[in-house]
Amino acid sequence: MKMLLAIINYDDSQSVINKMMQSGFSVTKLATTGGFLKAGNVTILAGLEEDRLDEAFSIIREHCRKRKQILPTTTELGMGFYPAMPVQVDVGGATVFVLDVERFEKL
Repeated sequence: MKMLLAIINYDDSQSVINKMMQSGFSVTKLATTGGFLKAGNVTILAGLEEDRLDEAFSIIREHCRKRKQILPTTTELGMGFYPAMPVQVDVGGATVFVLDVERFEKL
């Protein structure tokens, strides 16, 4: 048995969760916040058999897309002047971890 942890962008989360549940996966959703952009993410936990890992990865890959986003930031130009300097960053996609599960019980 494996534990899949997928950290995905909030905007992609509902379609991933819906598709995983339609495919028979039991999913737990945790609201999380990214450290870099301080943006809303969702961490999905799913316990599954090893032979279903490729199916889960396929669903995540299909529904989590990377996209560009413009973020405002400030840069000091001296004498307390901070003009807004927009920065383009990549958001979306997914970070997925697979962990071995030594024991599983549903109580």
